[in-house]
Amino acid sequence: MKLGLVLQGGASRAYYSSGVLDALLEEGIWADFIIGTSAGIAYALSYVSGQKGRNLDIAKKFLQDKRYMGLRHLLNPENRCYFNLDFVFHSIANKYVPFDFETFSKFKGDVVATVTNVNTGQPEYLQLPRDAHNLDILIASCALPVIFPMVRIDGQPYMDGGISMPIPVEEAIRSGCDKNIVIMTRDRDYRKRPEKSLAVAAKLYHRYPNFSQALLSRAEIYNHNMQRLEELEKQGKVFVVAPQSTTNIKRTESSPFKIEELYNRGFWDLKSLVPELYNFINHN
Repeated sequence: MKLGLVLQGGASRAYYSSGVLDALLEEGIWADFIIGTSAGIAYALSYVSGQKGRNLDIAKKFLQDKRYMGLRHLLNPENRCYFNLDFVFHSIANKYVPFDFETFSKFKGDVVATVTNVNTGQPEYLQLPRDAHNLDILIASCALPVIFPMVRIDGQPYMDGGISMPIPVEEAIRSGCDKNIVIMTRDRDYRKRPEKSLAVAAKLYHRYPNFSQALLSRAEIYNHNMQRLEELEKQGKVFVVAPQSTTNIKRTESSPFKIEELYNRGFWDLKSLVPELYNFINHN
């Protein structure tokens, strides 16, 4: 049996996932194949390195730090991102809340980030390098339109994987995972509606017509993804962990109180599901 772990993105809403992941660590439940989108895969790295509590520690220490995010970083021509890329992806991991790259490098499973190819508008699934120096794939998976620059990898421009594939469970199945834990950052009943902001963003990327179309189709893509997830759950191929609601959490939420509350919700939601989860994993 090959166990997959699939993580939805959602920026600050993914602190719910961090709570779930820490509960999995406490229970000693390890996946063989880990795939995620945006903040989903970024926060999953602390699960791979076995660093329980690390994501929450970062949130409490730095989300309200001016060095972390803000309009001034977006307007900085050397950064061009709402998040301070060097601080978020390098300084924190290497200096302030060190990431255990050695343990990460020894992980025997696959760790895959979902990205969207800006030229094709289609999702791609890229293995994350196991070193501290090449984080381009991770940044590309998190690169939200407008507030992030495109990230070029081998000459191809990439952005947020959630645009073209918000919940990459099909890729986990294609990779041989017959059982999959899916961690959501939206409630089960949430369905996307077309957003005016995405229509504006589509115009900004008019030189990339396939990407623009993916932006315009985002609600349709998400809702189809959810329909497929429900089918897989009925077939016994996935075990879904989802919050009751995250509507009060902004994408760039920085309130320590809200973040810790969301984290705790994820942690205790998983704890309450442990008997069912073990039954799912062990049932043939």
